Amino acid sequence: MIEGLYQQMKQSVLDGDYELAETLAKKALELGIDPLEAINNGYMPGVNEVGQLFSCGEMFLPELVQAGEAMKIAIAIFEPEMARRGSQRESLGKVVLGTVEGDIHEIGKTLVGTMLTANGFEVFDLGVDVSVSRLIEKALEVNADLIGASALLTTTMIKQKSLVDELKAEGLDKRFKVMVGGAPVTQEWAQRIGAHGYSEDAIGAVAVAKRLVGKAG
Repeated sequence: MIEGLYQQMKQSVLDGDYELAETLAKKALELGIDPLEAINNGYMPGVNEVGQLFSCGEMFLPELVQAGEAMKIAIAIFEPEMARRGSQRESLGKVVLGTVEGDIHEIGKTLVGTMLTANGFEVFDLGVDVSVSRLIEKALEVNADLIGASALLTTTMIKQKSLVDELKAEGLDKRFKVMVGGAPVTQEWAQRIGAHGYSEDAIGAVAVAKRLVGKAG
């Protein structure tokens, strides 16, 4: 019975059916199933398959967004019970995210945050039009591992360089790894400004983040 429930959880993520994902999470709690086991055995296999399908072009952006939301909703249902039990999902690392100052594009950055959360990262999303000083301040506050800076305009990409430069100036470039992304951003740009990682999509960003925190594989 439990295996069947796990299979349904996996399918709810694959289908991006967040209502079913929520219903199944509540059912798992009623049955006394450990939330961590439900996440790891039910929902995560769905997230992993979504990533594979997206990478090989068999799943597209709208479906990816829905799958990420289904996972987020399920985790939200489990969080109070995990807190009560004193159990906590192992965090792969802490990530501070933001769209750089002067830029108000949000969809890509939000999707990256959703997929990082679904894959086990603790994400602090500061939203859009975020200054370099605010990104660094938050990273220090939460003791982050990574800072992710998104730019969708060629005119705001320079703020990604400003972030890297400011971290170096403050002697924090060894403490925080920087990931950059956004439509005009390229691997070449990331290398030129000294960023530690770059990805052109949300699934790739998860792989880069895992590599940067030493959890790849």
